[in-house]
Amino acid sequence: MGIGKGTPWHPHRGFETVTYIIDGAFQHQDTTGGGGLIADGATQWMTAASGLQHIEQPPPELVAKGGLFHGIQLWVNLPRAQKWVPPRYQDIEARDVKLLAADDGSSLVRVIAGSLAGYDGPGVTYTPINYLHATVAPGARLALPWPRDFNALVYVLSGRGTAGVEEAALDEGQLAVFAGSHHKGEGDGLVVRAADSQPTASAAGWEILVLGGLPIREPIARYGPFVMNTRDEIVQAFEDFQAGRMGTVPAEKVPHRSDADEPLA
Repeated sequence: MGIGKGTPWHPHRGFETVTYIIDGAFQHQDTTGGGGLIADGATQWMTAASGLQHIEQPPPELVAKGGLFHGIQLWVNLPRAQKWVPPRYQDIEARDVKLLAADDGSSLVRVIAGSLAGYDGPGVTYTPINYLHATVAPGARLALPWPRDFNALVYVLSGRGTAGVEEAALDEGQLAVFAGSHHKGEGDGLVVRAADSQPTASAAGWEILVLGGLPIREPIARYGPFVMNTRDEIVQAFEDFQAGRMGTVPAEKVPHRSDADEPLA
């Protein structure tokens, strides 16, 4: 548990930030004009690419009154050819996400981006990516079809279970990485199983993110808010930011006070 915090204005270049808010709300604004309030199952997909600045914070009223705030942000790398495209912003509402159920009804899968069993999620990506949120009932087994050339990982939001045919234990906050043929359970699928007994807070089921994509296989140079291919490009990113070439932060709105608002001393 902690205090809801946001960030001041800051730059990005060379990748995408994907913010998924499961509970609570988050405000976003960027120098391209993108942004808004994302809440309760919505996703903000911001492609920084050639460079922009943005700010993200929980709404002041949420901070003031307190309450549950639960979200996760991923940094998705872009291939060299897409690192210099113009920035873009996608606002994916919870109602836009494709909802799928397992054949036996024991699991619910939300397809945020990519494709699962021929069903496409709303997120538009530059490289082939799957981004899924699954709720697996206690004791249930979930087999997901998965492209043979994709990497894959499972991150536990809450609860406990096992991953892979080896049934490696996977608890809250832990990550399983499937490499090559090791992730094959049946054919080209991923296999996970929720534990029979779940913590009280996860009584409804094991909550997991299932992620993966086509490996880019390019060199990575990362420093601070920039993800590029070479150190020289990182240096260039800092120079471009300092020279004001990553967008202009809008001026803060200051309330106007007339002479009548308050008498002079």
